[in-house]
Amino acid sequence: MLIKKPSDIPASEITPESIYLARRDFMRGSIATGLLGAASLSSQNLMADPSYSAAEAVNKGPEWLNTQIARAKADTQKLTESLTPFEHVTGHNNFYEFGYDKTDPAKYSKRFKPDPWQVEIAGQVAKPGKYNLEDLLKGIDLEERVYRLRCVEAWSMVIPWVGFSLASLLKKFEPNSNAKYVSFVTLKDSRQFPAQAGSLSTIDWPYREALRIDEAMHPLTILAVGLYGKTLPNQNGAPLRLVVPWKYGFKSIKSIVKIEFTDRQPKTTWSQIAPSEYGFYANVNPQVDHPRWSQAHERRLPSSLFSPNVIPTQMFNGYADQVSNLYTGLDLRKFY
Repeated sequence: MLIKKPSDIPASEITPESIYLARRDFMRGSIATGLLGAASLSSQNLMADPSYSAAEAVNKGPEWLNTQIARAKADTQKLTESLTPFEHVTGHNNFYEFGYDKTDPAKYSKRFKPDPWQVEIAGQVAKPGKYNLEDLLKGIDLEERVYRLRCVEAWSMVIPWVGFSLASLLKKFEPNSNAKYVSFVTLKDSRQFPAQAGSLSTIDWPYREALRIDEAMHPLTILAVGLYGKTLPNQNGAPLRLVVPWKYGFKSIKSIVKIEFTDRQPKTTWSQIAPSEYGFYANVNPQVDHPRWSQAHERRLPSSLFSPNVIPTQMFNGYADQVSNLYTGLDLRKFY
């Protein structure tokens, strides 16, 4: 859904229709025969794409969430870019609570327990409180969203998320007129996040991020609970993460335990650590370089030294038609 302007995408990146149709068939599959039947169906339909076999083998979650994800509405728009293979989506991550190498999250997240899970709602709302994830998702219709993910480090992916509009959740708590921003906080638990216990860490845990409320309420902004038709893996932010596709990836905070509505711009982790390098807005912008590297191009994974897949970066990561109106009159060099 919502990947626009195919004219600027090389022919080499077009997704084979058989893989797309297999994925769509799985997402539309009936769960009338139960989850075991759905799993068997996915194995049968998706053999053309080995990444689905990997997803089938390692992705687990509570039964109620698996059931809800199996019912998710498929993304029906014809894809114009290749999906990033599952092994790259789940094996190449920034999730510093597990470590600082790209392979650390997959390596050290196996013991992480995302169930049961609670999220605190706080601040300028009529209905604050702590809510079980199952209760938060009750009555929510999940859907697949295929989005580009652009890291500030100049690599990128195309990921089939399963989630729901953030706005649909936020409205339930009735934010008042003082709610100008929405902040998000990741779990702080050094027993499950080994890097949080490290004495040399420069990060003031827990990890924090925030959006203006109009950004949070935008239709493109989602909370994800799955990817590739399965429950969100631990290394990708289980059980609940933010996805804001027109911003650099560090804005899409993982393993959320608190959502707070505020009247002032909240402090965020990377803008606190290095404000000259990581701004509050973090909109993808090929015209504004990082102080240490260009943002004009990106490496679309998979990519290697001998087989580089370097492509031009698009303004707002290719979503300018949908989101540029949010920043009318804003100096995007100053408010980077």
